[in-house]
Amino acid sequence: MLAGISLGSDSKRYFRGTMPRIAIATIILMPLLYGAMYLWAFWNPFGAVDKIPAAIVNNDTGRSSTGEQIDAGDQVVKSLIASGQLDLAEVSETEAVEGLASGKYYYTVTIPENFTEAVESPNGDNPEKANLTFTFNDANNYLATIIGQDASEQVISQVNSTIGAQGVGQVLTGLETAGSGLKQAADGAGTLAAGIDTAKGGADQLDSGATELADNMVTARDGSAQLAAGANQLATAIDGVTGPLLGALDSGALSNVGNQASQLRESIVALENRIPQPAQAAAGPAVQQIIDILGQSSDPIVQQAITALTPLTAQQVVSDTDALRAEIVRLQGDARDLEYQLNDPNSPLQSGLALLQSGGLASDVRELQSGVNELNSGAGTLYSGLIQLTDGSFQLSDGAGQLASGMVELQSGSKELADALSQGAQQVPSWTDQQRTATADTLSTPVALQQNTTNEASTFGTGFAPFFLSLALFVGGIITWMLLTPLQSRPTVGGVGLYRTVLASYWPALLVGVLQVIVMYTVVHFGVGLDVKHVAGTILFLMLVSATYLAMIQAFNAVFGVAVGRVVTLAFLMLQLVSAGGIYPVPTTAKPFQYIHPFDPMTYTVNGLRQLTVADQIDSRLWIAVAVLMGILLASLTASALSVRRNRRYTMERLYPPIEV
Repeated sequence: MLAGISLGSDSKRYFRGTMPRIAIATIILMPLLYGAMYLWAFWNPFGAVDKIPAAIVNNDTGRSSTGEQIDAGDQVVKSLIASGQLDLAEVSETEAVEGLASGKYYYTVTIPENFTEAVESPNGDNPEKANLTFTFNDANNYLATIIGQDASEQVISQVNSTIGAQGVGQVLTGLETAGSGLKQAADGAGTLAAGIDTAKGGADQLDSGATELADNMVTARDGSAQLAAGANQLATAIDGVTGPLLGALDSGALSNVGNQASQLRESIVALENRIPQPAQAAAGPAVQQIIDILGQSSDPIVQQAITALTPLTAQQVVSDTDALRAEIVRLQGDARDLEYQLNDPNSPLQSGLALLQSGGLASDVRELQSGVNELNSGAGTLYSGLIQLTDGSFQLSDGAGQLASGMVELQSGSKELADALSQGAQQVPSWTDQQRTATADTLSTPVALQQNTTNEASTFGTGFAPFFLSLALFVGGIITWMLLTPLQSRPTVGGVGLYRTVLASYWPALLVGVLQVIVMYTVVHFGVGLDVKHVAGTILFLMLVSATYLAMIQAFNAVFGVAVGRVVTLAFLMLQLVSAGGIYPVPTTAKPFQYIHPFDPMTYTVNGLRQLTVADQIDSRLWIAVAVLMGILLASLTASALSVRRNRRYTMERLYPPIEV
């Protein structure tokens, strides 16, 4: 039993002399090259973004679209440099291009010429986004590009937060000013509504007055029509009277009026002499007899003849003749009186004729005639104008009615406007300076990123520690079996039991593996800063990983021989690296590696270490990993034990192997 756990004579030779001891120490420290050194080198590259040199170029003109000098680009440059989050150097565009090409700068940030104009554009009619151009060069370092891209998102977020808060602050200030304007507008709308109420009363009065005016204008129009007709009749009468008078005055007939009166008297006397004597009336009885004879007939024509002959009776003829003679005698008397007055220079009639002949009367008559004609023309013009005025008064009345009706709607609309403006003014918030700043910050970045991570790995290296530690122990196992003999010859040839033969070579390697684990974890924890959640469990699991890898590599060497076994071991290492999911998520890898993943031993070493290093609550993946690794350990020891029986017989191939490493 004790012989089964003996380190064997093969391992004792490494404790004699200086060089063997150095070799053993080197084997023990070898995993540090992959574990501690790799973790140290990649411990937190994304946290060192401020150490990556970069250039920033400010091409911004600094002028807004209104011509105002704001220099938003200069503000961004100063804020980014002052923050210290990036290692930025402000250079010219030429220097930036040359520095990026030569590797002096890993990336460049360029602020375009229209940066300020774009930043201020939301306050105008044509808003546009402001650009920040990040330029990378993968030929310098691809990981630096990834880190720079991550930094660019942080820069954009910071710039958006700063500039967005300023822009939204201006908008909120304008909104608050608009609220004050709305309040003033609401007050003005209230005053307007009151004025419209007053105007409504005036419109009603205007409507009533316009209607009354239209009615009165009809009366005036009708009166002007009568006036025009009367003036026309007056002008006609005046023209009829004054025409002959002016003709007589102009012809000089009044100067011979006395002689004309004498001639008139003589004409009347001659007329009297021409009247037939009463003897001519003897035809009266004969006419009467004819009437009597014709009266006996009822013929209508005869009756008409009787009617026509009746005035010719003697009585009627004598009566008419006497009347005519009496009238002529009267006219003779009147003509004699007229002749006397016209020939008497002292008579009033002679004085009037003298006045008529003086010439002043003709001028007055003409003036009267002209005035009457002007009166007639003016009356006609007045009538025409009153017709138009009457039509206009009716249009005024209609318009006043429409105005009064419209004022009702305007009155209602003005009150609604006043109410709406008042409500709108009440809805516009009124902020203090602190409230406005807080609101602008909130609106500029309305959604804040809140990340909740369970079992959080504090650094990049912490997240990759399970992979690098597992890799380091596998490499440590390879180096260990390069120094130690996978199957010692003496127990193999001496007929020692199969497992005792395997364990005789395995125990020294396992001891080295345990020392590798202790040294590596001590350096990683205290030197690099790896803090695990479960320290004891992590150390024990690392020892199990080392034991499994040592048994597996021993089996490769025992089954395939040392030379071929080492090649197989290296190939198997490469296969494990790409299919274990230690760096990239398994779904992102190629399909063949996804199929290999469940059968990869390193898959379970990584899963187990992740549970122990960062998980607060350990789940079944750790126990599955332990079970799988124990199974691989036993299977590997069994494979090595089975190969011992074959190795007890020496052949030419074993004495002279075709391949040596």
